This record gives sequence, C-alpha cells and structure tokens, in this order.
Amino acid sequence: MNVRRVLPALIVTALLLLTGCASLRTDKSHYAGIDLLLAKADYPAAIARIEAGKHTAYTRKDRVVYYLDIGMLHHWNGDYAKSNEFLEKAERAIEENFTKSLSRAATSLLLNDNALTYAGEDYEDVYLNAFKALNYLALGENDSAFVEVRRINNKLAQLESKYAKMAGRLSRAEEARETFRPGKSYFQESALGRYLSMLLYRNDAKWDDVRIDLEKIARGWKLQPVVHPFRIPDFSRSTERVRAPLARLNVLAFSGAAPDKKAGTFYIHSEENMIVLGGSSENYLGRQNLAGLSFIAWPGVSAGYHFKIQLPRIQKRASKVGRIEVVVSGTTAENLQPIESLENAAEETFNIKKPLIYLKTLTRAVVKGIAAEQAKQKMTENMDTGAAFFARLAADLAVNQTENADLRISRFFPAEAAIREIHLPEGVYDVQVNYYSTHGMLLHTDDRPGVSIEAGRLNVLESSYLN
Repeated sequence: MNVRRVLPALIVTALLLLTGCASLRTDKSHYAGIDLLLAKADYPAAIARIEAGKHTAYTRKDRVVYYLDIGMLHHWNGDYAKSNEFLEKAERAIEENFTKSLSRAATSLLLNDNALTYAGEDYEDVYLNAFKALNYLALGENDSAFVEVRRINNKLAQLESKYAKMAGRLSRAEEARETFRPGKSYFQESALGRYLSMLLYRNDAKWDDVRIDLEKIARGWKLQPVVHPFRIPDFSRSTERVRAPLARLNVLAFSGAAPDKKAGTFYIHSEENMIVLGGSSENYLGRQNLAGLSFIAWPGVSAGYHFKIQLPRIQKRASKVGRIEVVVSGTTAENLQPIESLENAAEETFNIKKPLIYLKTLTRAVVKGIAAEQAKQKMTENMDTGAAFFARLAADLAVNQTENADLRISRFFPAEAAIREIHLPEGVYDVQVNYYSTHGMLLHTDDRPGVSIEAGRLNVLESSYLN
C-alpha cells in the first residue's frame, strides 16, 4: 500500500475523530478572567459574561452547570428572586438527570461521563438549598426558608443509599468484571444548615428545637472533623433571651472560591486473564476500602495490553482570607467564627462516588482498548510498514481522546462560611465586614450603611468576598 496515498486520509480521519470528541472534553475557557470580577465584587459583569456564553459554553447536557452558575451569581448580586428561579431549575434538573443516569446505568457503562447530562456534584445539590433558604430569608419568606433548610440534611442522609443503587445497576452491566461498591462519607450533618434552622426556630421562640439543632451541630463536629477543621463556634449568645429594646444581629460571611475539578492520568496493563493496577491508581481511592481492586480477573484478556485512563479529583483553590471582622458603627468590632468548610464538604461527598467513577472508567478503557487493538490488527493486515504505523497512531490518538475525565463543576459557591451574633439596642447602624489575609492585610471591606436592626425579628446580614 502506498503510504503517501494513505497518509492524508489517515490524518483527515484522525482530525475528524478528534473534532467529534469535543463533546467528550470539559471546556472552561469561558471562566477566563472571571475570578478578577469576583474579587472586585463586580457581579453584574460576571453575570453578563456567563449569559454571553449561555448557548456556546453550556451545551444542553451542561444546563445544570449554567443554572448553578447564574443562580449563585444572582444571589451574590442581591437579586434573590431571580437566584431562586435558577437554583430551583438546577435542583429539578439534578434530580431528573440522576434518575435518568440510574435507569441507564447498565447500558451506559461504556459511555464517557462527559457525554452524559450533568447531574451535579452532591455538595452542589446540598448547598443550593442553603442559598435558596438565604434567598427566602432576604425576601421575608421564612416558611419557605424552613422548607429549604430541611432538605439539606435530608439529602445528606440519603447519599449512601443513592449511590448504593447506582452501584447495583452498574454491577449488572454486561461488561462489568467486578462488583461496584460506593465509597464512604462522614459528612452527615451540615452545621450551616443546622445554624439556619436554629435561627428560624429561635425566631418562633421554639427553644427546644433550638437546643436540638445546637446539639446536632456539636455532634457533627465530633463525627466529621474533616468538614469542620476549626474550633466549634461559641453559641452562648444563641441561647440568651434577648428582649426589647435589645435586638440580635446575625452576621453570616462567605469567603474563598469554590473548588475545581482536575484530571489525573493513570496507566494500567494486562496479564493473562487479569488487569493489573499500578500504585498511583490505588492512591486515587485514598482512604476508601476497596480490597481486591489491585488485581481484577478479566477472563479472555491477553497479556501485554497497556491503557491510559483519566480520573477527576476535587481540587481546592486557595483562599486569601485568614480572618473576617464585623464592625458596627465604628465601635463594636468582633471576629467571625468559621462554621463550615464547603470546599471540604465537596471533597467528602465526592468520595462516595469516586470508586464508582474509578471502576467505570477502568472498565470502559479496557473494553475499548482491547477492541481498538483488535481493530488495528485487522486494519493493518494488508498495509506496508509506514502506512500501518500511521494507522495505528491515528487509532491510538482517537481512542485516547475519548478518555478525558469529566471536569464539570459549578464555579460560584464559596469555600467557607463564618458567623457572629451581636446583641445591641434596636436602631439603624452602619456595618462594615472586613476581610483580612492570614498576615493581617486588609483585603476587602463590605460597607453596609443604614442597616435597620429591629427587636423581636430575624436580622441576618449576609456578606461575601469570593477570593
């Protein structure tokens, strides 16, 4: 066979395959420069940027990411009704997409996750209810806020059973060679959710429920230190009986940037009737207990195959904020107390499905890799050496391009939440929330002039610096 004649066709074929694989990669180019807008609290400009990419950066299968991104930006911009409109769409789409993925789990085992509709990260699904609750509080709809708060811990309680069902469906797939088992999460109580619940109960003078919420926060602190890597806040003021003319001001501040997803590349090889995993692949599972996955029996596979896989991981984005202070009318100054690490919660909830992603990716790569090797042998039977080389190269390139990790994740949740309660005579105050670096440098001041504090009502002041 004439290599000069075959080579152009092979190159064109490879290019066509690569073009077709665009939907199998996660594109985040539309986020370029947006962190600078967040650091300046220029939320209208950030909203305009996201809206400009609504139909290009977010395909139909990525609508959940769009709803979360635009919903959170409207929250930070103070447009609470519009924020809830999009967060509600996100919540419904997350549920629908997961239900579809569950029903199609066995038949979609060999599909790259990038090709499927995004069903959200579990921390997104949990915390969107916290921000819907805050939206309702800002709109004066306390009963609706209660509904959202209750959903937070209900969702956390269902996480393990949710992925146990998914594991069962994947295990029944024709291509499955090993039983799928979900990981373990120790995140079962959201202190932020319980704190919002406590505020609402206290506003209704339901003191027994206040006590229960505070006890559950304390219990969660002991059982899930990975989500709360700091001292438990002092809640002594929360249980004090405050009577007019004194009033309560509850300051809630969010700081830092949402975690991102990054890809790690791993390599595996085959022995006779067995797939052997390297140590780096095992490290991906961290503290997950999945004995038996280092050597997987794979009847029919020959020795000498080598495959590449990509796996996603949650990666934190370092925050510049080390301390947050609230100043009331230039006199009262108090530090806020961290109550929840949302970025740690993102990692912890990701651990539940990480083993499923791992084994699904491995299975897909092995099945496709073996099929590709067999196809290459058949395709190059009658080719000369040069043409066969380029044919194999084009095929390998195309197969590798279909093994990209699913890196979809929303961008505008915060990394951490902090609180402070202040008791003061009811009236109108100028409030400043100052954000300092770990070295004590003032990074940002959130000025709130003319804040009305009323006795006997829930006075929540929310602030943010997403940097």
